[in-house]
Order: sequence, then structure tokens, then C-alpha cells
Amino acid sequence: MEAVILILGLLFVAFMALGVYVSVKVIGAAKRGVDRSITQARRTVEDTTLRAKSYGQAGVAGELARLRLALRTSMRATQEALQTGVAEDASLSESLGLFQRLSVHGRELDEELKRLEREPDRVTVASLLPGLKQRTERITHSAESLRWAARDRARQFADDDLAALNAQIDVEAGALRHWTVEEPAEPSAGADRRGGAGAGAGPGGDGPAWRAPVGEEGPGALTARDPRGQTGYPWQKDARPETTN
Repeated sequence: MEAVILILGLLFVAFMALGVYVSVKVIGAAKRGVDRSITQARRTVEDTTLRAKSYGQAGVAGELARLRLALRTSMRATQEALQTGVAEDASLSESLGLFQRLSVHGRELDEELKRLEREPDRVTVASLLPGLKQRTERITHSAESLRWAARDRARQFADDDLAALNAQIDVEAGALRHWTVEEPAEPSAGADRRGGAGAGAGPGGDGPAWRAPVGEEGPGALTARDPRGQTGYPWQKDARPETTN
């Protein structure tokens, strides 16, 4: 009885531990989903605000908004392209590592532009704009180079695979149309006569030809065709009857 109680207690503890583990996992997944949704919503609101500032404001504030919007758009597009491509092409992992290093500089620049948006000294900010614009162009150019290289690589692989598939389909189509292959031409009448004369000879090529008895045809018997039973083509002329003297 004590052993049964001990086993039941252990099972109860195991089920409780399993329930706690599953609950923690579910709560963690739900929290990550909520955090991801909040981050996505915050990013969407911020991008919309930057887009509105870039079109609606002039001067330093509008230029800063345009720089931030161009930087964030280029970096996000490159990240999505590389993360999607690395799942199919493992060689893009090195490119993804380079992009992560580039993202550090991109985040630093974005934070600096964000701080300058709240800077009241517009004259000083205006003097910094040429350097900030150059840094933004360098980062976005590098991101675009990685993105388009990954896309060109994926497109080249797709083209090569399509070319190989087209070649296989052509071979299969030719095999399916085997009846369209030209058959060898039939021998001419003169060749038939020559062949018949040669076949009529004995095994050694000399002597009279072997003939089957009347009413019987062996497997090697040769019979002449009746010219009257042949069906001619419409463009052939009728043969002239031979005259006798």
C-alpha cells in the first residue's frame, strides 16, 4: 500500500511539474507575441509620423525625417530579404552577419537623428546635415548592395533550375512523340528484283532456285505481286499495255 501511495504521489508531482512547465511556455509565447505586436505597432506609428513630417514640414525638421525614413526603410527591406533568403541558401549567412554589423551603425545613426529632431538649436543642426546625409547614403548604399546581390543570386538559381527543367521536358516530350520518327524507306522495285534473283539461288549461290510445291508456301517462299492488284497513287499514270507482233 505504501508503494502504491508513493507511486501516486510521484505521478502527481510529475503532472504538476509538467503543467507548470507548459504554463510557463504558453505564457512566454504569449508575452513574446504581445511584445512583437507592440513593437510592430510602435514601428508603424513612428514610420507614419516620419512620413508625415517629411512631406508636411520644410527645413531642418523635414530633412531629418526624410533621412530617418530612408534609413529605416532600406535597412528593414534588406533584413527581410536576407532572412528570407538564408532559409533557402545557407551561403547567405555570411551576408546576414555583415548586415548585422551594418545594423549597429544604422541604429546609432537613427538614434542620433532622433535626438537632433528635439534639438532646439536649428542652426547647429543645419550645419550637421551634410555629414548626416553622407552617412545615411553610405549605410543605405551598403544595405541595398547586399539586398540586390541576394536577389540576383536567387534569381540566377531560379533561371538555372528553369533551364535544366526545360531541357528535361524537351527530352521527355521527344520520347513521348516516338511515333513521329521517320521510318526507313522501302527498297525500290529494281532492288526487289535483284534481291529475288539472288535469293532464288541455292545456298551456295549457284544452281536453280528452290521452289515450294504447288499449293504450299514455306516460310521462305517468294511470290510475285500481281500488278493489277496494286493500288496506285492518284498522280501516277496508267501503264501502257504491251503490244505483241
